[in-house]
Amino acid sequence: MAKLSVNINKIATLRNSRGGNIPNLLKVASDIENFGGQGITIHPRPDERHIKYQDARDLKHTITTEFNIEGNPVPKFIELVMETKPTQVTLVPDAVDAITSNAGWDTIKHSDFLKEVISDFKNKGIRTSIFVDPVAKMIEGAAKTGTDRIELYTESFAKNFNQNKEKAIQPYTDSAILANQLGLGINAGHDLNLDNIHYFKNNIPHLLEVSIGHALICESLYLGLDNVVNMYLHKLK
Repeated sequence: MAKLSVNINKIATLRNSRGGNIPNLLKVASDIENFGGQGITIHPRPDERHIKYQDARDLKHTITTEFNIEGNPVPKFIELVMETKPTQVTLVPDAVDAITSNAGWDTIKHSDFLKEVISDFKNKGIRTSIFVDPVAKMIEGAAKTGTDRIELYTESFAKNFNQNKEKAIQPYTDSAILANQLGLGINAGHDLNLDNIHYFKNNIPHLLEVSIGHALICESLYLGLDNVVNMYLHKLK
């Protein structure tokens, strides 16, 4: 089955809205693992509006499953990843003022930069992944950077799922097949939820991991965090 990595950014947003330490980010991460979650994802941004850089340092000593840090590899982010040495770093080309990630890398235009950053991370024993759109030339470009994996940016699939799920999934199926042929591992994330995750998983060959945050936390408000984590695990089997 594909692994479920839970993005806990929204927990940090809730905590930060009142100051203090409620909810306790470290406890929530541990609880998610105890509920069956197979990884924890965070996406610290330069303004620290949700995940703070210190959170990454603290989580390093708490997480017992896979630890995935994602973000734009600006110098401050690179230093954080090198210090904490997570299981995986996912490179995302989001602008400083972006509300959320909204595009994959142009792996051709930024090839030299990505090669250098990825080489540095891999020399530290950190698995690397690149956030990409389901476009063949971008996946081919990713393979040339030396990255271990790609993360397919799934907003388009989620947006069009209810209109025509067969059409919505096709670019992702084709991309997964190509990525596997090129020796790349396949992750996915963005707007996946309980309604579309099973169909996505069943149509993406060689899918290794999904990272889900916003939808999972929202669904948990009604259904409970323990229950929702296990609902995702069931749909990913």
